[in-house]
Amino acid sequence: MSTPKLINPDSVFALVANRQGDIFDHPEWLMLGAAGRNHRLPESEELIPLPAASRLFFLPDCPPLGWDPKTHKERPINRLAGVGNSGLQGVAAFLPPAYSRFLLPAVSYQSKEYTLPLWAYTAVGWSDELGYVTTACRVDENLQWEAENFDDREVVAGVDRKLARYPKNRLIDHIGRCAIDYHCFAAKNFFLGRWECPLPVSPTCNAHCIGCLSQQEEGEIKKGVSCPASQERINFVPTVTELLEIALPHIEVAENPVLSFGQGCEGDPILQADRICEFARAVREKTSGGTLNVNTNASLPKKITAMAEAGMDAIRVSINSARAETYLPYYRPKNYAFTDVLNSLRAAKEGGLHLALNLLVMPGISDAEAEVTALLELIDKYRIDQVQMRNLCIDPRQYCDLFADNFSNPIGIVNLLKRLQEELPNLHIGYFNRYLG
Repeated sequence: MSTPKLINPDSVFALVANRQGDIFDHPEWLMLGAAGRNHRLPESEELIPLPAASRLFFLPDCPPLGWDPKTHKERPINRLAGVGNSGLQGVAAFLPPAYSRFLLPAVSYQSKEYTLPLWAYTAVGWSDELGYVTTACRVDENLQWEAENFDDREVVAGVDRKLARYPKNRLIDHIGRCAIDYHCFAAKNFFLGRWECPLPVSPTCNAHCIGCLSQQEEGEIKKGVSCPASQERINFVPTVTELLEIALPHIEVAENPVLSFGQGCEGDPILQADRICEFARAVREKTSGGTLNVNTNASLPKKITAMAEAGMDAIRVSINSARAETYLPYYRPKNYAFTDVLNSLRAAKEGGLHLALNLLVMPGISDAEAEVTALLELIDKYRIDQVQMRNLCIDPRQYCDLFADNFSNPIGIVNLLKRLQEELPNLHIGYFNRYLG
């Protein structure tokens, strides 16, 4: 975890946006952040300059909140000199990969009658000295995913070359759309011949996640209780030949090649475990190179064992919590239980797989005392190799409304990271899948 120079919270001011999306800083009131349903001032160690490649959003019908240092109270920002007194909206940041957020934007959701799109909304403020400031830290020093490494002109040329060589490969065509239309960095990697490469394989899923990136129910969208999916889901199961035409050349030419099933543009690959096993055996007949990885909800323990036996190297298991009462309302599993996920963790270690958690983090919930205790126990019990601190992309109010629990005694995401490091010194904390070669 990076440790930048400390920033004084008393020098970071609240931001507002008008209806046109123009952003203004409050001249006196300080920035607040949210942890779950509660608001507070950030701590010095939680503040960093807004990373390059971040994006700013305004939140319609969500009035911003600020801290009045004269009254020492939280107050709504209803007017601002030079901006007006109607339609003021909150501002949020979306951070680039490798950063773990600490606080959500502090806004009022009482007037909002829609569901925010699937982004990870982060508190942001203004410093006269530093410019935009946010609440986060860098948790992975891998620089391969920096935005400047992805030149779309080279990506488009790479898509054209691959499609010309494999004109009948449906998967290459699908990944090409992911790279160009949805700007998936993993998809771009394939066409640039390097690093981690995606292998979406499953058009179906056995969970109905609230924050699914590739499938949202039309009826729920019309009611305003959900939002449109952010990616197009694959609608076919690739053949082994289609998979090998991507994987084998990539392993041959790429630096640190990782081949990953389980992408944002598919259901869950565990439902195509038999195809994955067939693929893994075919790859390992040709080469021992590359890391074969599957990102999954790990709902079928026997399939985990089968994939390990077939030659897969690594598994990343997606969870939002180590407690069933928090896991189930978000994942809404179909025909599997939380105990199946736990049994899959055991099966992965018994099968010799590198075992990572894709931890979907929400400030004020993931760092609640009960959540932290359960997470530490799970990591220790199942000998987890890595925790990837992933900012959960979802409307914060929508997520909080899933639970009756008020998630008391949150310790702060920054302190969650400290406890992971101190109590589990052999645990690798990061953001990205690892090349194991």
